[in-house]
Amino acid sequence: MELGLQQSLILTQQLVMTPQLQQAIKLLQLSRIELAEMIQEEMEQNPALEEAGTEETSDNKITAQESETASPEKETPEKEVTIEEKVRTDTDWENYINEYNSTGRVYTESENTEAPNYEAFTSEKKTLKDHLLWQLRLYGLSEEEEKIGHMIIGNLNRDGYLCSDVEEIVQALDMDTELVENVLSILQTFDPPGVCARDLCETLLIQVQHLGIDNPIITEIIKNHLKNLENRNSKKIAKALKISIDDVRAAVNIIQYLEPKPGRKFSTDEPAYITPDIYVYKQDDGFKIVMNDDGLPKLKINRFYKDAIANGRKISKDAKNYLNEKMQSASWLIKSIHQRQKTIYLVMESILKFQKEFFEKGIAYLKPLILKDIAEDIEMHESTISRVTTNKYAYTPQGLFELKFFFNSSIKREGGESMASASVKEKIRLLIENEDPESPLSDEKLANILQNSNIQIARRTVAKYRKVLNILPSNKRKQL
Repeated sequence: MELGLQQSLILTQQLVMTPQLQQAIKLLQLSRIELAEMIQEEMEQNPALEEAGTEETSDNKITAQESETASPEKETPEKEVTIEEKVRTDTDWENYINEYNSTGRVYTESENTEAPNYEAFTSEKKTLKDHLLWQLRLYGLSEEEEKIGHMIIGNLNRDGYLCSDVEEIVQALDMDTELVENVLSILQTFDPPGVCARDLCETLLIQVQHLGIDNPIITEIIKNHLKNLENRNSKKIAKALKISIDDVRAAVNIIQYLEPKPGRKFSTDEPAYITPDIYVYKQDDGFKIVMNDDGLPKLKINRFYKDAIANGRKISKDAKNYLNEKMQSASWLIKSIHQRQKTIYLVMESILKFQKEFFEKGIAYLKPLILKDIAEDIEMHESTISRVTTNKYAYTPQGLFELKFFFNSSIKREGGESMASASVKEKIRLLIENEDPESPLSDEKLANILQNSNIQIARRTVAKYRKVLNILPSNKRKQL
């Protein structure tokens, strides 16, 4: 068999990820904040890209000024200003001199005076470390004791607990163990009560002592029965301490108002506010969808660079190629942003069509929905729908929801349509909310109640949904 090289033409079709397509896909999966940051970066790097609105406003003002100055025939002749040199005879000079020639302090305003920095007027939230160091400086300790105090405060976590052992602090500072223990006991008397404790038991005991409560039952429960207290096992506590259940309940009523995390109120975590990408309003018999463009700059191509190339001005070849590249990049970005907004609108419109009962009546009427349903409805790929619904939020008559929220697995029902898993979670939440605090519903009882409502669900599924809702099991929800 003879081997040889041959050339042949074959026509094939394949998908190619062009730069425009890559940019459009990248923009789809960005959240609103990420999109605003990306647009700002592009405006800083691309001179051909600018925010629309600024130049048009200035042009309109210039045009208006030119139109005013372009009609000299309409100008009225200005009158010559004359100064009346006559002095009034009815002036009360005595009062004038007494008023303006007083010996009081005179305040003058300098032209070089800078405006105050109003940002400095806003109050800064005090941290736990700052609060404790302030108390440490006021206590009047020696230099060595203050050094130990600084080391202890520096080893506290955000909840106010001491993360290091006393031995480690002793070795790090090369000081006496007894001195370190004494400083630690002093810091444990500082505000907030319970700070600088090494565990939960110690912080609760410090708070009890701070409140001046001398109750051996409370002390014994904190020292030896926190696990039974967590499981709400009042009978076991009463049996171990040989007291009545009423005494246990009275002690627990005091313990439950103690703070397990003393540093909680000094937390510096700022709340994250969500700005919706889209609004859905109730309007007559239907709904109206409005895209939220507030905060996102409206982009356009710089007119100066566009005219420089279009009018054939004498510029170098390298400069012309650079401008063409930047203008093309700006054009792609503007088109990609418009396509992103259009796609989000189409997806929201399709979700509204499938979940219309939810928007009208509430979460109990949420229907099972998958990405494939929306993809087939608007004739797009499932991956595109997944990107659009990630980190995008919609404000609806029922509240603020992520677009992913409207996609739910189905729960079978006997003699009826399938039910969305989110609706089942809401039913579980309502059942637990209305249960008897002294006899809470177990996962098995919840599953039986739902099955009586023709909702086929297993106990382990109820337990999974309960954990998603951040609800404790029945033995820990029981009120003593």
